[in-house]
Amino acid sequence: MKKAVFPGSYDPLTLGHTDIIERGLPLFDEIILAIGTNSSKKYMFSLEERLNFLKQTYKDEPKIKVMTYEGLTVNFCKEQNAEFILRGLRNGQDLEFEKAIGQTNYKMSGIETVFFIASSGKEHISSTVVRDVIRHGGNYEFMVPDVVRG
Repeated sequence: MKKAVFPGSYDPLTLGHTDIIERGLPLFDEIILAIGTNSSKKYMFSLEERLNFLKQTYKDEPKIKVMTYEGLTVNFCKEQNAEFILRGLRNGQDLEFEKAIGQTNYKMSGIETVFFIASSGKEHISSTVVRDVIRHGGNYEFMVPDVVRG
């Protein structure tokens, strides 16, 4: 069974995330959407809300599992018997950052990182941008799935 972990804060879930998840589904038997918890980080949406965003969006997809974890992603992957980490790349800055993390994770654990380049028209979407637009009362609906809009 080919299993991947797609780690993130999902604060909130965006159409950028769903793009990567949906494109990863044909490659893996199971994708674990793993919300990393960090008590020192300030989130806009509660952990319960973020879990709900993911669970509601993928409630009819049997290949998706939603979980939380603390600590190193590679340790969580080992606990879940996942051989791959799934990540999205929007631009060259993402590539450099994610490449360093992917190489480090591989050296530590032998777990490969699979990168997807953001689909055309989605490379501008990030949770950071969505949160900023929400804070300032702008229209963010074109960047998030229906469950986040409600």
